[in-house]
Amino acid sequence: MDTALSDRGQNKREEQKEDNSTKCSDLGIMDLKFNSSRKYISISVPSKSQAMSPHIKSVDDVVVLGMNLSKFNKPTQFFVCVSGVFMFYLIYGYLQELIFSVEGFKPFGWYLTLVQFGFYSVFGLIELQLIQDKRRRIPGKTYMIIAFLTVGTMGLSNTSLGYLNYPTQVIFKCCKLIPVMIGGVFIQGKRYNIADVSAALCMSLGLIWFTLADSTVAPNFNLTGVVLISLALCADAVIGNVQEKAMKLHNGSNSEMVLYSYSIGFVYILLGLTCTSGLSPAVTFCSKHPVQTYGYAFFFSLTGYFGISFVLALIKIFGALLAVTVTTGRKAMTIVLSFLFFAKPFTFQYVWSGLLVVLGIFLNVYSKNMDKIKLPSLHGLWKKSAEERKTRTLSQTI
Repeated sequence: MDTALSDRGQNKREEQKEDNSTKCSDLGIMDLKFNSSRKYISISVPSKSQAMSPHIKSVDDVVVLGMNLSKFNKPTQFFVCVSGVFMFYLIYGYLQELIFSVEGFKPFGWYLTLVQFGFYSVFGLIELQLIQDKRRRIPGKTYMIIAFLTVGTMGLSNTSLGYLNYPTQVIFKCCKLIPVMIGGVFIQGKRYNIADVSAALCMSLGLIWFTLADSTVAPNFNLTGVVLISLALCADAVIGNVQEKAMKLHNGSNSEMVLYSYSIGFVYILLGLTCTSGLSPAVTFCSKHPVQTYGYAFFFSLTGYFGISFVLALIKIFGALLAVTVTTGRKAMTIVLSFLFFAKPFTFQYVWSGLLVVLGIFLNVYSKNMDKIKLPSLHGLWKKSAEERKTRTLSQTI
């Protein structure tokens, strides 16, 4: 009887140990249990949902402006993203041209960039407070380089509007491929296929044609604007690679990138305007027109910040191919609305040169996605046409 009781007690203790081990495994923790001379170790890997932040329910969740797009089906996601891109960026472009249409504001493009950087820094700080991990992952030296390039991109782009028509500026911004390819050839020794070369050629010819048309019909055309927007394109071509490399290498977030790059860029522009005595005249002018300057600049910055959120969501869900197609359509719509809402001379050379640039963009997208886009070859079209003619001749003979 004593033996039976001892066996029963030993079985009970073993069942309790197994239950404790199972509980530890379910909780995803490591538990060490010491019992007499034996050591029990239970190790389990936490599940995907347990390891993630409590603010994120799934790895594949795409949240834009507090809205979880992952809960919707693909057509609804596409509609929401495209609507966001068009709505916010069309308002962004309209407000940008509206600000420069204020009489006397054109010399203060750098001050507008300063205000824009200030708003972006505040938006980035607010967004960073809403996420759980607030640590800065990317080194400060990298942010100083990114901030310098960001200042060059946006500052030169804004300043160029003091010398160019808005449609001309948009056409130039569509052609970032050209400086990217030139830098790739001379810096990295890259080789490009015939589709990339054809794309760059179409864009170059379209730009030259569009610029010549603008110089012919625009009364205030200035070559300085072309130089400024070209330099902005070069900085824009570099900054994308630097940002992507830094975010992948250090696993930085979008909100962190926005906060630190734009806040450091704000300091750069502030020092530059102070040293060149350009700050005081701009502040004096804007204080006389607060609504047309600071008011418009706030909504201009807000819509730009929201617009990039929808672009990033579109890339994450549907890929870069569809995102480029949507943003290209948005730029074309921006040019059309610019001619409708703001009085400026028009010539059909704008249309033909613009279509040439669009063709270059398509060739660039095609070269990056040849495996997804299957275009019929000339040999295939000729063979298909010959077979159709042979079939018709045979049917007529019968």
